Formats: sequence, C-alpha cells, structure tokens
Amino acid sequence: MGGFPGANASREAADYAVVGAPLDVSTTFQPGTRFGPDQVRRFARPFDDYDHRTGRRFSDLVCDAGDVAAWDDAADYLQFLDGQLTDHHRDGRVPLLLGGEHTVTVAGLRAADPDVYVCLDAHLDLYESYAGNDLAHATVAHHALDIADEAILLGVRTGSEAEWDRAAESDVTVVEPEAVAGWTPDFDGEAYFSVDIDAADPAYAPGTGTPVPFGLEPRTMRSVVRAVAPQAVGFDVVEVNDRDDGQAASLAGKLLQEFVFAHADG
Repeated sequence: MGGFPGANASREAADYAVVGAPLDVSTTFQPGTRFGPDQVRRFARPFDDYDHRTGRRFSDLVCDAGDVAAWDDAADYLQFLDGQLTDHHRDGRVPLLLGGEHTVTVAGLRAADPDVYVCLDAHLDLYESYAGNDLAHATVAHHALDIADEAILLGVRTGSEAEWDRAAESDVTVVEPEAVAGWTPDFDGEAYFSVDIDAADPAYAPGTGTPVPFGLEPRTMRSVVRAVAPQAVGFDVVEVNDRDDGQAASLAGKLLQEFVFAHADG
C-alpha cells in the first residue's frame, strides 16, 4: 500500500506527518485494526487535494512517514511509538496518527503533552484496567488524565457504572450524542484530539471493533474537528478495521484531511 493520497510534501518542508500505528492486540469484539492505516490510505484515493473552504492544498502541507510496525508487547510498542512521534514534534511537524486500536493514542498523548484531551468516542474508556490489561483500548481516557489536566469526551453513549462514576468528577466533561452538534470548545490551553471512528453511528462507519448504535452523523464530527483543530497539538483517528466496504476508512481519511485544513487555517 502506498502513502496517504496527496501527502506529497517533503519531510523537511511538511508541517504534518501521517504516521501509521497498526497495533491490534486488545480489541474485544471485531479485530482488524492492524489493517486500519492501509485501509484509510486506500479509501482516501478519491479525495481532492484542494480545499475550497480554506484555499489550501493537502500536498503542500503533509508528508507520509509510513507505518511504525507493531508487535504484541503494547507497553514496549507505545514507548517506541512515543519516540517516533516526539521526533516529528521536535522537527516542527504535527503527527497525524492512524490507528490501530485506540491504545496508540497513549503514545500520541505522551509525545504531545497537552493540557486537554478531547475525544470523539462512543465509549468512556475510563477503565483503569480492562480484562486484566491496564493498556487495553478501553483504558485510554484513564491514561489521558495522567497527562492532561482534563478530558472532554464527545459522543459517548456507553460505559460501566464505575466509568460513569469517574466521569462525574470535575476533570471530565461528557457530551452525549444529542448535545454534540451544539457544543463549542470552551477550554484553555493546548489539546490532543483523538477521533475513535466508533463515535459515528454504525450506519456510517460499521468497520470498527466495538460499534454502538445511536451515534453521530459525519457532518457533526466534521464540525467538531474544524472547531477543535486550531487548538490542537496532536491528532489521531483510530479503531478503523477492514470489516466493511470502506465506509469507516473513508470517513476517517476525510476527517484527517479536515483536521489538516482547519489547523493550517487556524
């Protein structure tokens, strides 16, 4: 599989770098996130380079740094991935992380060291440990709060009782699906922005590990991406697999493009 379509800027000139992270070790329902980065690149092929809204060209801004090949030791892999992403930050490029399971976000957070964690997701992901694994995909927001001062979780519609109790604390804001369209960023500081593709209703993105009905429409997700991007210092889109006809991958790729254009224009 080639690079992300249009990500043709040289590494030295690029302001953004696509980085694939095909980790797939803790998915609990439908595995396949190891195919996510290639799937997103494949279904981004029809996208135009030029963005009429901002007047910018993707190819002027973005390079594709390829995949950071994954192995089955998540802790070791995340440490290595953190180093790769930190190199991009050091060189002035914003990493655009393509998962892979949501666990890869932990590396993105460590490298960016944000003030706020903002996430589009169907799930709270506030488990301290899930199925005996403290680095499972369902623990990401818990780890985020070890780094960021607060978490804003958008589109959430499911979680355990213990997670909802944790979400009631002052450092977590949950915006349920019906309220997301009217939400505007009201936080201070720099954000790390994560898009779990299962935030979308499964009718729009069935190719994901743990789909949950009553989710978001793509236009609502796009509006959130455009609103948050100017304050973001890192971005990922995760949990895409190969179990549909490209709907999830196409949405993920387009949201990545929208992030780039909105961030560059912000």
